[in-house]
Amino acid sequence: MSASPITLKQAPLPCPIDWRNVLRHVAVSRALDDLEEFTLLKDRKVLYQFSARGHDLTQVLLSTQLAGEQDGVAGYYRSRPLLLGLGLPVEEALSSTMMRAGGMSDGRDIGVVFNMPRKAGPCVLPVCGGVGAQYTPAVGWAQALRYRAKQLGEDTCKNSIAVAHGGEASTATNGFWAALNIVTTERLPFLFFIEDNGYGISVTSQHQTPGGNIARNLQSFRGLRVLDGDGSNPSAAAALIQDAVGGVRSGGGPALIRLVVPRLSGHSGQDTQTYKSAEEIAAEKARDPLTKLREQLVPHTISAADWDHEISQARALVAETLAKVERRATPDPKRIQRHVLSETNADGSIDLQQQGGLRSAGFVPAPGTERAAPQGPRINLVTAVRRTLEHELATNPRMLVFGEDVGRKGGVHAATLGLQDRFGIERVFDTSLSEEGIIGRAVGMAAAGLMPVPEIQFRKYADPAAEQLNDCGTMRWRTMNRFAAPMVVRIPGGFFKCGDPWHSQSNEVQWLHGVGWRLAMPSNAQDAVGLLRSALRGNDPTIFFEHRSLLDGSWARRPYPGDDFVVPFGKASLLREGTELTVVTWGAMVERCEQAIEASGKSADLLDLRTLSPWDREATLASVRKTRRCLIVHEDTMTAGFGAEIAAVLAKETFFDLDAPIERLAMPDVPSPHNPVLLDAVLPSVETIARSIVNLTEI
Repeated sequence: MSASPITLKQAPLPCPIDWRNVLRHVAVSRALDDLEEFTLLKDRKVLYQFSARGHDLTQVLLSTQLAGEQDGVAGYYRSRPLLLGLGLPVEEALSSTMMRAGGMSDGRDIGVVFNMPRKAGPCVLPVCGGVGAQYTPAVGWAQALRYRAKQLGEDTCKNSIAVAHGGEASTATNGFWAALNIVTTERLPFLFFIEDNGYGISVTSQHQTPGGNIARNLQSFRGLRVLDGDGSNPSAAAALIQDAVGGVRSGGGPALIRLVVPRLSGHSGQDTQTYKSAEEIAAEKARDPLTKLREQLVPHTISAADWDHEISQARALVAETLAKVERRATPDPKRIQRHVLSETNADGSIDLQQQGGLRSAGFVPAPGTERAAPQGPRINLVTAVRRTLEHELATNPRMLVFGEDVGRKGGVHAATLGLQDRFGIERVFDTSLSEEGIIGRAVGMAAAGLMPVPEIQFRKYADPAAEQLNDCGTMRWRTMNRFAAPMVVRIPGGFFKCGDPWHSQSNEVQWLHGVGWRLAMPSNAQDAVGLLRSALRGNDPTIFFEHRSLLDGSWARRPYPGDDFVVPFGKASLLREGTELTVVTWGAMVERCEQAIEASGKSADLLDLRTLSPWDREATLASVRKTRRCLIVHEDTMTAGFGAEIAAVLAKETFFDLDAPIERLAMPDVPSPHNPVLLDAVLPSVETIARSIVNLTEI
C-alpha cells in the first residue's frame, strides 16, 4: 500500500489547556476510585475495581487534545479518566461498574471496559479485557481514516488520528508489536500513548522490555517518533502530549509517547501490593500527579479555596450520582440472549447498532434475490468467489480486500487474481505476516464504517488471531448493540490431494463456539456466490470457509448465478429426496454423500446445510421426522464435532419418530495426515458413507 501520510498545508495548533477543567475531571476520577475501592467493593456493589489513581492526570491532559472530528481511541481497563475528559457522563460510568441497567453493557461486561459510539468527535472503541487487544483495532481505525479521506473524500478524516492507550506491560504483547509494524510501515496517523507505572500486576517493567523502558528501546525504530517524559509533572507532560498529538495530526506519521506515572493503588481492588516495600509505596505517593498539580496551580492559577471547592464539588457530584445509580434497576435476565447477532424489528427493519458497519455509515447494500439467473458455462468455486468479490468491490466503495499475498500475486489460491489491477492498491492490498494484525485492523475498519474482507491463507493460520476473532464476535452482545464490526473473513482449509496438520484442517466447530459469528461452508460455486454476497451485504461478522478440494473440483462447478443472487443464511439445500433416511452434511462431504447415496441404492434425503451458524434446524427436523433415520457426515473430528450438536437436537426433538439410532461419520480425533494413504484412511469416503447408509436402513 501507499505509505505516504496525509499532509496538511498547515499543522493544527495544539488545543489550549483549561487547567481548572483538568482539575475537575481528575477530581471526579479520584472520587469515583475512592468510592469504589473503599466502599462499593467491600459492599459487593462493585465486583471488579481498577483504580486509575496516578494515571488520571496524563489521561485527562490527552483528552484535551483529541478534538479531531473523527478521532478514534482504543483504551484499556484503566482508561476511565480519559473517557471522563472526552465527555463520558459520570452516571454512565458508575452505573457500568455497579452493573446496573443501562450503562455501557447493561451489566454484561466488566464495568471499566467502556465504549463511546460517536459519529462526530472522538469515538472510543469497545475496550476489551485482554491486555494488548486494543492496539490493532486502533490501527484499523487509522487506516480507515486515510482511506475515507483519500478514496471517499471525507474531509473530516483528513486531520483526525487514532490513539491506542495502554500500560507498559502491554508493550510485550503480540498486539502491540503487530500494530507497531503496521503503522510504521504504512505511516498511519497513529499515536501509542503508554503510561508506565513500572508494574504489570506484580511483574516489574524490566521483565516486559530490556531495561524497562520501551521508549528508549524504540528510539531507532524506523518511521516512529518517540517521546518520553514524567507523567507526574503537569506542565511538562502537557507539553509532551501536545507535541505528540500535534505531530501525528499534522501528517508527521506515527508516534509513541511514554509517560512515567505512579500506580497509587493495587492492580485491582483485590490486589494488596504485598510485593512492594513500604519505601516503594511511599516513593510512589510522593509522585502523586494530583499533589504536583496543586503545587503548579495554587496560588498562581487558582486560590487554595477554589482548589478545595473543586475537590468537594467532585465528591458531592459522585455522591449524588451514587444515589441516582442506586435507584436504577438491575439488568433484566430475560434480555441476556439479545444482540448476539444482528436483529430485526417488528416492522422488518434492522435493529441497527449505533457504530460500525456499512449501514450505520449510511451505505445500504442492494437486497438481492434468491432466484438464480445462470449465465455462461460452469465455473469453478474459486472463480465464483473472485467474480463475486469483483462485483461487490465495483458496487460498494467502502469494501476492502486484504491479507497475505492477496495483492500482486492474487492470493495463494488465486481468489483475488487481477483485483488489485482493477481496483487499486488502496482497496486490494497485501499485509504483513501477522494474523493478529490482519483481523485486528479489520475490526477497527468495520467500526469506522467500512466493509473489510480479510483473508487468512489457511484455516490453521487463524489461531494467532483468536483473541481478535473472539472480541469481534462478542462486540455487539457485550456493548448491548452500541457497537458491531461486520466483516467477512475468508478462510480456505480442509483436505486437498493430500493433507497435513497445518494447511488441511477443517475444525469449523471452533467458530460455532465463537459467539456472534456467522459461518458459511458452501459445497459448490453457485452457493459460494450467494452466500458470499449475503455476507458482504450483511450486518454481522462472518467466517466464509472455502474448502480447498472444492476450489477447482469438477463436481462443485456451476454456472454463475448472476450479480444479484443471494443465499440466506440458515437455509439448507435439499439436493435429493427420498424416504428411507436423511443424510445431513456440508462442505466437501456433500459430493461424497451424493455419490454414496447413489452407490448404496437407497432412497434418501440429502441435506446440504450450507451454513452452520445459523443452521437449518427446521428443515433437518422435518426431513428426519419423514424418513425416521439420520446419518450425519462431516470432515471435522468426531468428538464434539458439530454433528454431535445436530444429533443432540434430533435425539430430543424426534426421539419418538426414530426407527434407528442417529449415526455420525467423521474423522477420528487426529489432525489431517499428510500421506495420501493415511488421509484416505481417516476421511469419510464414498465407500464408508455408502456402507453406513446401508447398515442404517437395515436396522
